[in-house]
Amino acid sequence: MTGHTENGDPTRVTRIVCAQLDPVVGELMANQEKCLAAVRTALADDADIIVLPELATAGYVFESKREAISVAIRPDDPFFERLSNLLLTTDSIVILGFCEQDPNGGLFNSAAAVTQDGVVEVYRKTHLWDRETLIFEPGAEMAPVFETVHGRIGILICYDLEFAEMPRSLALRGADLIAVPTNWPLGDHPADERAAEVIYAQAAARANGVFIACCDRAGIERGQEWTEGTVIIDQFGWVRASATAGSRTPFRPAEGTEIARADVFTRLARDKAISPHNDLLGDRRPDIYARGLA
Repeated sequence: MTGHTENGDPTRVTRIVCAQLDPVVGELMANQEKCLAAVRTALADDADIIVLPELATAGYVFESKREAISVAIRPDDPFFERLSNLLLTTDSIVILGFCEQDPNGGLFNSAAAVTQDGVVEVYRKTHLWDRETLIFEPGAEMAPVFETVHGRIGILICYDLEFAEMPRSLALRGADLIAVPTNWPLGDHPADERAAEVIYAQAAARANGVFIACCDRAGIERGQEWTEGTVIIDQFGWVRASATAGSRTPFRPAEGTEIARADVFTRLARDKAISPHNDLLGDRRPDIYARGLA
């Protein structure tokens, strides 16, 4: 995009786009085409980092594990090659959720990071929500942080973000931005307030001094409504962009695919000084935190 400078320059502007899609459970091919179309649209808008929802290729409200298996794919699936091919003349990155079946038959709620080089990272959700525990196995590895020309990116998935240890771990490992594919079920909240999920994403960004891009989904799936709380949050915890203002109420779904878009300097997250005498991570006292927990 206009304003980019050479690799590694801290003044490099990064355009983040989150596309709030409405995948349909069980419709693997249609969902894949929807993902590819969203990426094409984002690339036409000069997006550098593109985030799509949790389980974007599969849908979410599975009736059984068997149904989930029917839409499971692997990181070497031709879909990811098609996605990578869209990025061949760019340095853009796509992070999206998919239903993964490994060669040993394990089923995971996963997210992939894709560049022109193919799938460069896969993260398996470690904190499963509600009926996910009946469908998926929890991931056994900590979420990744990987280096890109747009800064260091970490990945979490939905419910992971509610565990303060997760974003803190990524921040301690140098993440500038945390991408969070999510499917937030709609819950009651006052009409003039943001959804609680958005609030704790803001808190995580502020507490760790990192940018956070949460891409929620849209639509109604088997009676389940969604928060439609897609947001891009800066390192101070302020919402820089949102798809539906994070204030959706029941029976008022958004129409069409909405996006959140923000131009940011991701490397600003590396400055953790919050006052002349305080450093957000340097002031930690891990020597006392574990007392009484044994």
